[in-house]
Amino acid sequence: MDFHVWKPPFDVASPSFANNNHILRLLLPPLSLQLPLIKFSQFYDSPQMDSSHRGTHTIRSHGLSLARNHIHDWLILSLLLAIMIILSLIHPFNRFVGRDMMNDLKYPFKDSTIPFWAVPLYAVFLPIGVFVAFYHYRRDVYDLHHAVLGLLFAVFITGVITEAIKDAVGRPRPDFFWRCFPDGIDLYDQWGEVICHGDINVIRQGHKSFPSGHSSWSFSGLGFLSLYLSGKIKAFDREGHAAKLCIVLFPLLVACLVAISRVDNYRHHWQDVIGGGLIGITMAGFCYLQFFAPPYHVEGWGPYAFFQASELSCAATQVSGLPQTRDNVGQEEIHQRGVGRDNNSTMVCSFDGSDMSLEDVESGRRQS
Repeated sequence: MDFHVWKPPFDVASPSFANNNHILRLLLPPLSLQLPLIKFSQFYDSPQMDSSHRGTHTIRSHGLSLARNHIHDWLILSLLLAIMIILSLIHPFNRFVGRDMMNDLKYPFKDSTIPFWAVPLYAVFLPIGVFVAFYHYRRDVYDLHHAVLGLLFAVFITGVITEAIKDAVGRPRPDFFWRCFPDGIDLYDQWGEVICHGDINVIRQGHKSFPSGHSSWSFSGLGFLSLYLSGKIKAFDREGHAAKLCIVLFPLLVACLVAISRVDNYRHHWQDVIGGGLIGITMAGFCYLQFFAPPYHVEGWGPYAFFQASELSCAATQVSGLPQTRDNVGQEEIHQRGVGRDNNSTMVCSFDGSDMSLEDVESGRRQS
């Protein structure tokens, strides 16, 4: 029997065909084909980003349509802000404070190391500044919009939960004695409960010890920032770059120092700052995962919406058989990325800088 070597009816070495090598995967025998799949720029890992991958998701081109798609989310944010303000103005539960309890509530009435007006600066505006910096580098409005939206949801939900618990518990602060009796003369009724004669607003705040608002806001905003940075710098890429953890842990260290300052200023008990920190970091994690994959995931560097739109664009490109241009990508609102997360895919568009062989595609495995 004579054997003949099969040859494709085109010049595979021609430059015009090199950009369409996915056609080879459909024509060449799969057992003998080990051609590299399309590999795009690695974005954060590559110092030089292809110009076709920048400027395709700008605020000017896609910001308005993206905001319209999430108009309900922004309305809910406004509602959360209003609820949080109302809860902060409500008088908390007037918990019984007796004579015997005053021994633990006579700590000095000191000024706060971190004033309340400074909390939004480092817990909200600082992370937003980091998001804007990444936007100027990537020009990806998906990332900017979802990062800001997720951060605000984390902070506002944390604020509502914190203020609601404060009002319901009404725990006195460690400096409650001097709030209640600023002149040092204590008075009690026939049941031994305090009869305060200090400023009404100061006394009202004196019943809002648990949980700590500084702690919850700090861990909410800075915890979200820590998750965001860990995804962007690929801190958990299994390459052993422990220096990345310093960047990831620094926001959490700042949040811890803020919580400690509340105990040092005798504004909160230690249980208050721990409770507030747990609330904040929990809400940060939940809200972050609503918009981004976990930082250790291969797609942890970008929002879900980016990859979902990318799959649609790559699928449309395969159907049309035309290469995407910068204008095509802008109209589709996405960069080119893989379709085919199932076993039947024959072409994969990769954004994480990894190659996939045909065997990996058929087995549904990605090399990281």
